[in-house]
Amino acid sequence: MTVDTKLATADRELKDRHRKMWALGDYAGMARDFLLPLGERLVDGAGVAAGDRVLDVGAGTGNAAIAAARRGARVVASDLTPELFADGRARAAEHGVELEWVQADAEALPFADGEFDVVMSCIGAMFAPHHDATARELVRVCRPGGTIAMLNWTPEGVIGELFGTMRPYLPAPPEGASPPPLWGGEDHVRARFGDAVTDLSMSRDVLPVALFDQPVDYRDYFKQRYGPTIVAYRNVAGEPERADQLDADLTALFERANLAADGEPARYVFEYLVLAGRRAG
Repeated sequence: MTVDTKLATADRELKDRHRKMWALGDYAGMARDFLLPLGERLVDGAGVAAGDRVLDVGAGTGNAAIAAARRGARVVASDLTPELFADGRARAAEHGVELEWVQADAEALPFADGEFDVVMSCIGAMFAPHHDATARELVRVCRPGGTIAMLNWTPEGVIGELFGTMRPYLPAPPEGASPPPLWGGEDHVRARFGDAVTDLSMSRDVLPVALFDQPVDYRDYFKQRYGPTIVAYRNVAGEPERADQLDADLTALFERANLAADGEPARYVFEYLVLAGRRAG
């Protein structure tokens, strides 16, 4: 087997693991519980208008894609994990809009050069492992002068810290993979897009989250519903001491990040970066 063949096989296996990871738990329920405002926020930042041809990369259950369709855009929702589409189709029907749903790898999008007026991603493409490849694809399928927009968790925010906390417990990443929260850093974004994107604007904002009374309830919520957290626990399933330590580490994270005063229900703000720019050329 040649080196190139080995790399291609490893890449296919990696993408298959990622697809299965996001199909675990209840990501659709999490989207409905607290993520829905992010879709509207990104569509606002991207300036989506009626008649725009829009691609949502890593669309999941269609949070941003449905928001764009409600504004009269012609939308393609793409994701590596088609198991998420059923909930998206149901939500689209609730809102009386139609979208095209396409299984697609953010690092090798099955669309033509310059096919879309707006290419966007709401906490989706940031999870593709090879960031330079992802950036090139987002640029490639956007028409010259079109808009590229993303909303990504920041490294310093609660979700960024969640991934940092889980990292020692997750399977080792493949060579060349980058941590997802890097996409929430301004310097990383500039370096990935370079001169291919002009008029790049970036701003940080927060998503308020208040679901449960106790920080430990948030640990258990992610433990039961969030694909990456489920994978972390499965990876240490045969090591009770490490599993207990992961419990302790996640509890400590949610206790530290809790903004509520003593005796009040736990509450959080999850920080994210919104960026938008124009494809050069």
